[in-house]
Amino acid sequence: MGSLPPQILGVPGSTGKIDAGELGHLFLAQRSNLEHFFDHLDLAQAADFAQALLDAPGAVFFSGVGKSGIVAHKLAQTLASLGFARSAFLPPVDALHGDLGAVFPGDLLVLLSKSGASQELLALVPCARAKGARLLSLTSAAEGAGNPLATLCDVNVHLPLQRELCPFGLAPVTSAAIQMMFGDTVIAALMAAWRLTKEKYATNHPAGKIGKSLIFKVKDVMKNKKELPLCKEGDMIMDQLTELTSKGCGCLLVVDEMLHLIGTFTDGDLRRTLKASRAAIFNLTVGEMCNRNPRTISPDAMAVEAMQKMESPPSAVQFLPVVDDHNLVIGIITLHGLVTAGL
Repeated sequence: MGSLPPQILGVPGSTGKIDAGELGHLFLAQRSNLEHFFDHLDLAQAADFAQALLDAPGAVFFSGVGKSGIVAHKLAQTLASLGFARSAFLPPVDALHGDLGAVFPGDLLVLLSKSGASQELLALVPCARAKGARLLSLTSAAEGAGNPLATLCDVNVHLPLQRELCPFGLAPVTSAAIQMMFGDTVIAALMAAWRLTKEKYATNHPAGKIGKSLIFKVKDVMKNKKELPLCKEGDMIMDQLTELTSKGCGCLLVVDEMLHLIGTFTDGDLRRTLKASRAAIFNLTVGEMCNRNPRTISPDAMAVEAMQKMESPPSAVQFLPVVDDHNLVIGIITLHGLVTAGL
């Protein structure tokens, strides 16, 4: 990407105003362009293309120039993120200067070009074929003398283009959109054919919110052992204020001698009890005022399920006791902990 030209002093950055009505007409025109694409796409060609990717014995490379190159790069990254095929973007000029060494016999090379006449891709074709690659192309020009790439490749899919939305009919604001839609739709078909599961998908996205919501379990983010705010039901409320406030959970987990959960007592319960009982609070035990039917969750539940359970009706809560199959307390998960973990 080149550097932006310096702004000329005295010349405003904008000389007009966007009219909502005119913008609406442009969206309608683009809608017509996209409907033309859907109405005229050859599904047999699309299926052959998708099957070639599904049956690929080796890596799948995508290449293109300009905006088609940006789309090719995005599609390569999306396919790679699924984990079923080695996929990468192969810059055509770099390929001609050594990067073609990454291509081996049986690999697929998908070439994106609106015109089918990009010189950089045409120069790459015989070199990639000499390496034993199978060539596929996505083009919008009619096949023939004006679209040599379609003729040179083993498989070509014609992406029907009514016109570019650009007022000059030049900027690829529609052709790039249909390239992206076609490629992403084919990848969605591959996900179904590969029977990709959420769990497999998540293994390739460990750092993002998508992956965390599919990988992290309650036991991965809960507080445990010395971090738990525990007390017995016979303990006096006022004697447990330090435990209530020092563990950062906003609650007490009321347990028996074997650590079975009896109930919970929150800082909200403390305020309500103090307001209702006043001085009598000094004579009340935690067991008398605790909630004996709290929401709980298993350590093996997904962390995102814990967040959903906290936010469910009739009222949201800030924590969930974590208990095993025998109702033994083994931890606590808090809303703050989930947010800190990136969920």
